[in-house]
Amino acid sequence: MTAARVRLGDLSVGFVHSLSAALRKQGIDAVPLLESYGLDAARLADPRAQLSIPRYMRLGHAAMQLADDPALGLEMGRLRKASHMGLAGVTAAQAPTVREAARALTRFEPLYASNYRGHSRFEEDARGAWLRFYSISPYNAYNRFVVDTVLASWITQLGAVAGHALTPVAVHIEFPAPSYAPRYEPLFGPTVTFGAADNALRLDQPVLALRNPEHCPGTWRHLLELCEAELEQRTRTRSLRERITQILGPLLKGQEPDLQQIAQRLQTPTWTLRRKLAEEGTSYRTILNDTRRDLAMAYIRDTEAAFGEIAWLLGFASAEAFQRAFKRWSGQTPGEFRRAQRQAG
Repeated sequence: MTAARVRLGDLSVGFVHSLSAALRKQGIDAVPLLESYGLDAARLADPRAQLSIPRYMRLGHAAMQLADDPALGLEMGRLRKASHMGLAGVTAAQAPTVREAARALTRFEPLYASNYRGHSRFEEDARGAWLRFYSISPYNAYNRFVVDTVLASWITQLGAVAGHALTPVAVHIEFPAPSYAPRYEPLFGPTVTFGAADNALRLDQPVLALRNPEHCPGTWRHLLELCEAELEQRTRTRSLRERITQILGPLLKGQEPDLQQIAQRLQTPTWTLRRKLAEEGTSYRTILNDTRRDLAMAYIRDTEAAFGEIAWLLGFASAEAFQRAFKRWSGQTPGEFRRAQRQAG
């Protein structure tokens, strides 16, 4: 059986609604742009419809150009509503506290978005908590707005739960300060650090404890049950190969992860993992090579990333090693493959 092609990620088409709202606020009709990306009213009304992350990035970049506003992502995040994130968003909006809302947004993220690069996390300690969004470096005009939108939507949606605007203790953003850096302060206050080690919001314990005036215990419990059931269903239908492929993405950057690292993530002894893979008729080396091949093709086809950047993202020792491997996989150099894909598209 042929394995499904690895994708860089997908998200709910609900994310498009805040993009439309941000354009409307500037007096721009978003409909022609959305329809040029196949996002007509019927598709936007489909609760299961997904948009690939590379396509979302191209759509966002096109919207920023249309509005002549590189900070459009911040406005998209500010205008994002809980309902745009489907069941998970509505569940978070019914949480009893800001803390539980933040947990719901990160725990149930797979219900509205999946990215091969990683997943969001909620990490609490005695003084507060970090909401962390994974790295999507290397950064460029196509993807900075994604970080802007996520962090802005988090602080906006958690403020909606509290019933008033929130000011984080700190905001970390991985890329260097952009030309529109002053636009962050109205949303986050004077707490933003650019060129940080990660993308994250820091909230203190008093903010986390703020109660939701709209909370209904029975509704919250019911929504949680629905989210947990859907999350379990999605997890149960994935094969061991698919689970390993999902784990590999964040680990590949700058290194070639070994079987022991994967076994630790799966909380399975290495020998057991090797045996189970053999029972499925495959091996870790086969999955690693197939994943690198599929991701290489996706990066070249769907992004503007330089080949040296792709080599690092896939854990190759050098750009030359990546070029040789890609020629083995496809019979073409990365440059030839990209040109052929652009001509075919």
